[in-house]
Amino acid sequence: MELNVLGQTVRHAIEHVEVFDAPAHVTLVRLRSEEISSLCPVTRQPDFSRVEIEYEPDRHCIESKSLKLYLWGFRDREVFAEALAAEIAREVMDTSSPHRVVVTLTQRPRGGIEIQAVAERTQAPADHQADPTTLTAETSSDSSKTG
Repeated sequence: MELNVLGQTVRHAIEHVEVFDAPAHVTLVRLRSEEISSLCPVTRQPDFSRVEIEYEPDRHCIESKSLKLYLWGFRDREVFAEALAAEIAREVMDTSSPHRVVVTLTQRPRGGIEIQAVAERTQAPADHQADPTTLTAETSSDSSKTG
């Protein structure tokens, strides 16, 4: 696992967070930032938000400088708060594969309304992955009971 931005001068946003091996016995990690900004997709006015990322690591943890640079990439993006929370949760899940991630994005009030969006993703256990043939068979047997 190679960390490319830590210890380097980086003057641009990055597309993905970087990870490192999770230390033993770390069961929960919380990351908070007050520095996330984006643009309203309708008015293009800036939106300023707080974000809290809480995850239960499996094998990897998120490197914080790379997270800061990843979040920086939203400053010129037109995105609703709800979609932004979902996108950050997806990035954390895709890059670090935690057992669970919850992203709470709180957009500062504009027009007197504060928006808080919560996105949650969980890792499906390998032995509980859906098998399409099983689902079809269960559906068939269920429909025969009601018919």
